[in-house]
Amino acid sequence: MTTSPKPRTLGAILYPDFELLDYYGPLEMFGSTGNGLKIVTIAQKAGPVPSVQGPCTVAEFDFAHAPALDMILLPGGIGTMEQLGNTAMLEFLQAQAARTEIVMSVCSGSAILAKAGLLDGRRATSNKLFFNLATAQSSKVQWVEQARWVEDGKFVTSSGVSAGTDMALGVIAKLYGRAHAEKVAVMTEYEWQSDSTRDPFSQYVNQGDMHEYLAMIGRA
Repeated sequence: MTTSPKPRTLGAILYPDFELLDYYGPLEMFGSTGNGLKIVTIAQKAGPVPSVQGPCTVAEFDFAHAPALDMILLPGGIGTMEQLGNTAMLEFLQAQAARTEIVMSVCSGSAILAKAGLLDGRRATSNKLFFNLATAQSSKVQWVEQARWVEDGKFVTSSGVSAGTDMALGVIAKLYGRAHAEKVAVMTEYEWQSDSTRDPFSQYVNQGDMHEYLAMIGRA
């Protein structure tokens, strides 16, 4: 007799100027997983939250009214800098991480986790072009420069932007089996980079120019 996988609720965290692909790449994969996995959107204040690129996403819940979560997804983006000083965000993550099964970050989202003290004594990675943004938040983290994503206990951190989608499939493989993750990748016509240690962008560590980046996206 086969048993159904454990139903889970994934809380996808929003804040102003989050990175679209950090958020929606992983959510595409998790949303295609089935197995009773439910996604809810959460921000400090419920309602529309603008991304770096402009389009807004609606947060269904504010921090105070978030449902019980099994998993957390925290994106990066230029809004990371403001969140590093946002006590409400840091305290929410600390409280949720104490009782969730998996805490995931994409890109500079790991800088926020580090600022909250959640990665102390653990291995983690972050966006490579602006890697020093993450490393500056805590010297107690073993920062891994060459990794597509890193898993250490319940914490899973990915490199920049598109790496979050590979990380999401890695988490799906862990929870529901590799064959299921591969089916999701095929269904979404995504070429999954399943080797978490293969990182073609590690050669660009700390070579990012924030002014140039902001100019490219029309935010300078």
